[in-house]
Amino acid sequence: MTDKAVPTLYEWAGGTEALNRLTETFYRSVLKDDLIGPLFAHMDPGHPQHVAMWLGEVFGGPGRYTEERGGYPSMLRHHLGKAITEPQRRRWVSLLMDAADEVGLPDDPEFRAAFAGYIEWGTRLAKHNSQPGAEPPGEAPVPHWGWGVAPPYQP
Repeated sequence: MTDKAVPTLYEWAGGTEALNRLTETFYRSVLKDDLIGPLFAHMDPGHPQHVAMWLGEVFGGPGRYTEERGGYPSMLRHHLGKAITEPQRRRWVSLLMDAADEVGLPDDPEFRAAFAGYIEWGTRLAKHNSQPGAEPPGEAPVPHWGWGVAPPYQP
């Protein structure tokens, strides 16, 4: 690693444009999927962009989800009472990873490990918080995900 500043995951992914491509492609697949499609049958047309905003903020980009959509409490409300199953969670992850490949998000091991780490963590929280009787915290900060163990190699 040289003395160059380490980019955020948001920057490394390609910023807002790349995350919008990711979520648009992803949700097209979701709506066609027999297992998770029904969870999104009445999805707001702006949902893909809202998820891109969330991911952007989580990965070190602008705080637009918090400013425009209400931050963590808003994200939490979208999952309450959905009773997401483990097979549905896994399908969500699988389709998102496929969409990341399809739209050309960086495929270097460092980025994909950090990206997959957040997606696994976040979907497990969503599943847990979606169960009947779950009592998630009403307030929490939007997580800020970084590179973890290995930042990108920059010669």
